[in-house]
Amino acid sequence: MNILVREATLDDVQLIADLTRAAWAGKVAVTSSGHRETAVRVRQDLQHGGGFILLRDEQPIGSVRWVPLESDSDVWEIMRMGVVPQHRGEHLSQHLLEAVIHQAQASDICELRLGVRSDQVRLLDLYAAYGFELAPELEYTHVNPLEPAPTVMRRILRD
Repeated sequence: MNILVREATLDDVQLIADLTRAAWAGKVAVTSSGHRETAVRVRQDLQHGGGFILLRDEQPIGSVRWVPLESDSDVWEIMRMGVVPQHRGEHLSQHLLEAVIHQAQASDICELRLGVRSDQVRLLDLYAAYGFELAPELEYTHVNPLEPAPTVMRRILRD
């Protein structure tokens, strides 16, 4: 098994939209906006932040994105991390998470944040293993009004 994480480019916007929808299929509530991911939205995210694509044996199988907060560019929100169904259960998403953490550290970012959906609470332990802590005082900026607010977690990278 050959695993590679590469930085996403604007040429990848349709691929990332497709990967996101595939990763959400059968896994995330149908009300999630991830099921309606578009190349336009992905392009906006990549232009303001960045992303990574996970490849297994040169085949794209997952992706993740981040964007800086509008109110504080030293804080990034991680979004839309997912792996397609046929590659789940192998802990491959950790490669995407580690790539974002390393990119943030290299970019001298103060903090990473993410939102954990109420129907995905098992992910709280995964993120905690990577140094993320519950932050109930924070609101997730990409909240979907059709769903319960996610649990916000943060990882402080520097003071």
